[in-house]
Amino acid sequence: MDNSIYAALSRQSGLMREMQVVANNMANITTTGFRREGVVFAEYVDSLDGQEPSLSMAYAHGRLVDFEQGPLAETGGALDFAIQGEGFFMVETPEGNQLTRAGSFLRSPAGELVTPEGFRVLDNGGTPIFLPADQGRVAMAEDGTLSVGGAPLAQIGLYLPENSTTISLQAGTRFAVPDGTLPAENARVMQGFVEQSNVDPIKEISRMIEVQRAYEMGQKFLDREDERIRSVISTLK
Repeated sequence: MDNSIYAALSRQSGLMREMQVVANNMANITTTGFRREGVVFAEYVDSLDGQEPSLSMAYAHGRLVDFEQGPLAETGGALDFAIQGEGFFMVETPEGNQLTRAGSFLRSPAGELVTPEGFRVLDNGGTPIFLPADQGRVAMAEDGTLSVGGAPLAQIGLYLPENSTTISLQAGTRFAVPDGTLPAENARVMQGFVEQSNVDPIKEISRMIEVQRAYEMGQKFLDREDERIRSVISTLK
């Protein structure tokens, strides 16, 4: 196969991956706490046999997460919390503790503060938060202190990743932090609000059109190369 076709195919593969990421962003426009993703294109140089030393191809396996804060929506829910500024809530999952900005929580049958998936929300000491029933209204101070019926109960944990370059998006709106976390000292919490997705639908639609046009141009190039090779083979016969 011609080297130009290899290079074009690597570009097409990256554009297809970016289209999938853009489509996922569009599908999560209304998902609480969702963070927009992008694809990172880089040059990949591979060695060749023969006189030519190398071939430069596109490499698009890196994914970039946009951590810009999304708009806040008022819900009035006593267990709906939104973080203003940098920081994440920490939840306990079967894959280990993970971070999230999605603050729409529930009280489990056992009285624990949990996510809609049933994962327990952790306090600033890394332990689950228990909310006693029938003891008054749940209130949240800006520093994350939870109280029930006016009595302080626990302080919800607000964290930052120790190494922001290794944080990776897991299922939904949760992030794995393999290098650990630090306290988010400057973050504050608002009760009765949730943070919406930070996806801008206009920008995503524009990007989708750009990717589609770039893919179509690449496909036209591959079609012309195919015709050229077929023509050469036909002439040689």
